[in-house]
Amino acid sequence: MSELAVDERLWGKERGLPRRYPLICHLLDTAAVAGVLWDRVLTDAARARLAGALGLSEEQVRRLVSVWAGLHDVGKIIPAFQVMAREAYADLVSDVGYTHAAGAEKQRFDHDKATQWALSSLFEGWGYPGSRPVRRSAHHQVAQLLGGHHGCVHRALQSREGYVPELGGPGWEAQRVAHAEAVRRLVGAGPEDVVRGPLPAQVAVVVLGLVVVADWLASQEAVITPRIPVEGWVADDAGLAAHWSKAVAVAGGWVAEAGLGVAEWPAKAFDEQFSFAGANALQESVAEGLPGLVEGPGLLLVTAPTGEGKTEAALHAASVMGRASGASGLFFALPTMATADAMHGRVAEFAELNVAGDRALTLLHSMAWLSEAYAERGGGEGAGDLVSDVGSALAAGRWLRGAKRGLLAPLATGTIDQALAGVLPVHYNVLRLLGLSNKVLVVDEAHAYGPWMHSLLVRLLEWLGACGAPVVLLSATLSGRSASSLVDAYRRGCGFGEPSEVAPVYPGWLYVSGRSGEVSAPCAVSSGRARDIEVRAVSVSRDAPAGSEAGRGAAVVGELRPLVERGGCALVCCTTVAEAQETYRLLRREFPQLAAAEDGLLLLHSRFPAARRLEITEVCERAFGKPGVERRRRPPVSVLVATQVVEQSLDLDFDVVISDLAPLAQLLQRAGRCMRHDRSGLAPEDGGRAGWVGVTPRLTVLEPVDAQGKVRAPERWGAVYPEALLRRTSGLLRQREGEPIAVPGDVQGLVDAVYAEDFCDRLEDSAERDLQERLDAEHLGAVMAEEALAASTMVNPPMKMVDLAELSREGALLDEALLTTRLGADSERAVCVFVQDGGAVTLDPEGAWPVPGWGRGGRVSVAQAREVMRQTVPVPGGWVRGRGVAQEVPVSWGRLAALRELCVLPMRRSGGGAWACMVGERSISFTSEGLQVSR
Repeated sequence: MSELAVDERLWGKERGLPRRYPLICHLLDTAAVAGVLWDRVLTDAARARLAGALGLSEEQVRRLVSVWAGLHDVGKIIPAFQVMAREAYADLVSDVGYTHAAGAEKQRFDHDKATQWALSSLFEGWGYPGSRPVRRSAHHQVAQLLGGHHGCVHRALQSREGYVPELGGPGWEAQRVAHAEAVRRLVGAGPEDVVRGPLPAQVAVVVLGLVVVADWLASQEAVITPRIPVEGWVADDAGLAAHWSKAVAVAGGWVAEAGLGVAEWPAKAFDEQFSFAGANALQESVAEGLPGLVEGPGLLLVTAPTGEGKTEAALHAASVMGRASGASGLFFALPTMATADAMHGRVAEFAELNVAGDRALTLLHSMAWLSEAYAERGGGEGAGDLVSDVGSALAAGRWLRGAKRGLLAPLATGTIDQALAGVLPVHYNVLRLLGLSNKVLVVDEAHAYGPWMHSLLVRLLEWLGACGAPVVLLSATLSGRSASSLVDAYRRGCGFGEPSEVAPVYPGWLYVSGRSGEVSAPCAVSSGRARDIEVRAVSVSRDAPAGSEAGRGAAVVGELRPLVERGGCALVCCTTVAEAQETYRLLRREFPQLAAAEDGLLLLHSRFPAARRLEITEVCERAFGKPGVERRRRPPVSVLVATQVVEQSLDLDFDVVISDLAPLAQLLQRAGRCMRHDRSGLAPEDGGRAGWVGVTPRLTVLEPVDAQGKVRAPERWGAVYPEALLRRTSGLLRQREGEPIAVPGDVQGLVDAVYAEDFCDRLEDSAERDLQERLDAEHLGAVMAEEALAASTMVNPPMKMVDLAELSREGALLDEALLTTRLGADSERAVCVFVQDGGAVTLDPEGAWPVPGWGRGGRVSVAQAREVMRQTVPVPGGWVRGRGVAQEVPVSWGRLAALRELCVLPMRRSGGGAWACMVGERSISFTSEGLQVSR
């Protein structure tokens, strides 16, 4: 029995409730939920790892986690918090025990920070060991951890800091102790349940994540309202015991309703997991070789061309590695929203057949709530305050769809930035690390990230290695240097600091043991899609406009003319959106009959409104997709002009591919769209190829050259690709002139050759060598700048983290948009609204759809917000840098975060009928070819 009775007048929750909820009740609810989370959200393997890291039994750690969760809001026992309920506060301070310094109730002292200050000395009194400096003390570290339950870990206290007037006088401290002792006693923890030293960082983030989730679940209005004590309730031993007993009884239901739990991986052979008959060579090799290597956590690296079945190999590997390591679920991470949307259905199908236990599946990217297939009716942004509507076994409930919660679901697909945010100092990064700490992480297109994203991925792998989380990396083109950096990052996290020698084979795979650090010998496999690609470089003037009849334009027209006259389908891949638009206009002029034909001339890039881009994408998939699929009709003659959006997101098949010069890896990706599917035996009218195109894939590369015939990137390309890589790629292609590229045989050697350190040494012309060395130095400088930015921005790896405040950079939190902008990509999202002649403002030029919430107050429904977001367009930040009042969103949009950040482009019709608006000194036009800008 505690020496001082708990004062039930101290409140913890009030907003939206019929009566104030006593703080002690909320603390006990949270402690009960934390115990259930320990039992149901962590696997046996995860619990054993945490207990082993702390040198305690699993039962002891469970009690500690419950007690810590139950103390997270002890900082609400301060004047500045209690005064927010003035009537209750007046009653308190009429008691002589609740004295405090004059004005303490008016000071800004957040209760999460007060929790850290108050608990540090309390834990020291409980026997948690101390040391100097204070930040290395277990008693301070656990207090600091709990002070971070609002998503930001505060700075460590100094050795002489222990009290501030904002904490209140002795009576306030006595109640904090009384609440803490009551929680510890009811949980069943005793003096022996103490940590023996500071928590390792990978343990701390998991514990803090559990505390945050427990607090969120116990804070739901639907949870609290029926548990509010009756008037006159007293927090004596009997009253507290009764409340605790009921909390323990019902907490499991709260966790279950939220959709939290653990997926299970039944043992199944590869052929049992998929509906198609027979594994290919890669899949068979992984299925046969991997089980003998897996003995716990580890990393699998798979390198193979597009179309070799890497996805199925990864899903099978995830089940094998998940079962061996005791993983609780899966996160399949992809580079773009389009690829994540497409993968979501495939993961759902796989889970339906091959995953047992808890199988709630979420889709994670910034626009996921717009997906009709994923969003619940009536759900959407902001959903998650309730725990109803769990739905079917594979549908994530509304709670898991709330902000920052999706990675807690057992299964998830999404964009890679959702995972990488875990190693940036952003709000609630610990929730992302908790969600990933015991899942199998599959990273697709591991080669597709620049230095900034690659650096973040390296840091994430260090954390996942320390957490014991299995990882699968998939790549179509990955240099040996990049492969080594990823493999060694995981090994460092597992405790193996010496570098390894990684030599990936193509196609093939290798495995890294998390227990021994050993890297298996690479396992090469044969390819069922081996082929030779004819690559021909055509020099074009770098100075001629992309859409002119001279230079590049003439070359494109000349390459396409035989196809237009004789039949077939071609892809023209352009470097920039502006060049794609110019090229499209040129072809429309040169081949009017092609432009007039159904699906004859198509344009696809990122500057269309989202709904229009989706329509064009669906047309492309019907026209150029895999044969034999219902409702697909291949045009007899068709040309798609596109940008890099076709490299990763779409399964398209062309007879001829023409591309601007790009780094070798991108060219190989584009070449993979040439004769991608087997159309033998099909007549042209049934989707077969025209006879004249033959059977050998052909890639024509347009190389921009200056007046001296030297390859130089046009200024209009900006910084899309490093010129150093373009020239290296051009040099390799010229060396192989007339010699086809064998896929996959030549791919790994070519990719490594592009990045070879001795590349310049092999250049015979001294002027060429000097220029290449200068461009290489510029490229290296840019890479180092991005890497330095990442190094200065990321949280430290777990093995180097001493102060938990490093998780939040001592409060200097970042905007998560830094991830999605990817240093220079389209970083703003705009929406065009059309001011009609009569004054009406609509979402469409024709004037049929009024803009929701325009010019009036009230609320915009989630369904209406979806309609607005479907008309949004990503644009460079520079386009709208001069934005003013005219670009601000209506007041009614401000209540939804997704709409609040939009830039409105009010389009007005000019005398010629064109729609345009001015933003600063720039004119932005809305055309059938997408948005265009001019000065």
